[in-house]
Amino acid sequence: MSDTQSSVPATWRIVLAAILDFLTIFALGGYVIARLTGNLTETGFQLSGAPAVALFVLIIAYFVVLGRYMGGTIWQRILRARRPR
Repeated sequence: MSDTQSSVPATWRIVLAAILDFLTIFALGGYVIARLTGNLTETGFQLSGAPAVALFVLIIAYFVVLGRYMGGTIWQRILRARRPR
């Protein structure tokens, strides 16, 4: 096996990192936005309208900024699931 093939992460790592990144940013970002906008409930948070759009924008920004400009998202770094360029 050559060096280039061994440095490519397994597909399961890439998929798992994407799922964990989404869940992490959804939960943390949703909580923060709900707390700031007063949309916390007894069982968590409920966003609609502008706060929901803000969370959607935050999720996209997370993947674009960290993935492209910061060398990988949090879970990509933890699981070493970043594809070489």
